[in-house]
Amino acid sequence: MDISIVDTTLRDGEQKAGIALKTSDKIYIAGILDRLGIFQIEAGIPAMGGEEKKSVSKIAGLGMKCKVSSWNRLILADITHSMECGVDIVHISVPSSDIQIKSKLGKSREWVIDNLRRCVSFCMDKSFAVTIGLEDASRADPAFMLKIIASALIEGVQRVRYADTIGILTRTRIFDEIRSIRSKVDVDIEMHAHNDLGMAVANTLSAVKAGAAFADCTIGGIGERAGNCSMMEFIKAAKACFGICSHYNLKNIKDAQKEILDIIFKKGF
Repeated sequence: MDISIVDTTLRDGEQKAGIALKTSDKIYIAGILDRLGIFQIEAGIPAMGGEEKKSVSKIAGLGMKCKVSSWNRLILADITHSMECGVDIVHISVPSSDIQIKSKLGKSREWVIDNLRRCVSFCMDKSFAVTIGLEDASRADPAFMLKIIASALIEGVQRVRYADTIGILTRTRIFDEIRSIRSKVDVDIEMHAHNDLGMAVANTLSAVKAGAAFADCTIGGIGERAGNCSMMEFIKAAKACFGICSHYNLKNIKDAQKEILDIIFKKGF
């Protein structure tokens, strides 16, 4: 077994307070990430328009070995922006907890399922690969999450992201949750952890142990609030604990982390 790294430095990482990168910086960083041999770069949110959309489009057009994806709300207009950028993968974030669905958005579970089907079908009709994110999965009803996953699978989705959006998970809980999902549905799982309790790396490792095949990381663990799962720390631990991620060179990652963080903090602060 080996793990595919999804780097979200240019999307979730840039949400760290004080960071604002130019298009030229993002393109340069994307090139560094591609040379590390990661599977996928989450390049940004095209629906924001302006420089953000421009940077995603330019990164998607670089002809890199890695896949390029974009982040979208469960809204057709967002997805259209991503398609215009020519990304390899359209990632759709699906509100999964009742706190998100009812309290934040004022919607219903039925609205989520209906819009999920509509948005995924729209992408598939235009031959775009799709992944979905279970937003706020750590506070969601497990039965409803399974319904979301089942609906996505019917439409042709093969990978779902389990997002600990507010960073409250523990190692044992995420292990049990991922193992439970994998026992009920045949779907690839991508783990997206936040570091509010200092356990993003540990939680991602537990998800991998339970059957997750994709790990979301950022360079240096940067990201909103307390940050995300650090790529270098995750790969180092994955090698030591499970003997996986063997094709990633830690020295190359260390050098890339230094170069990228120098760019980010020089430009962002």
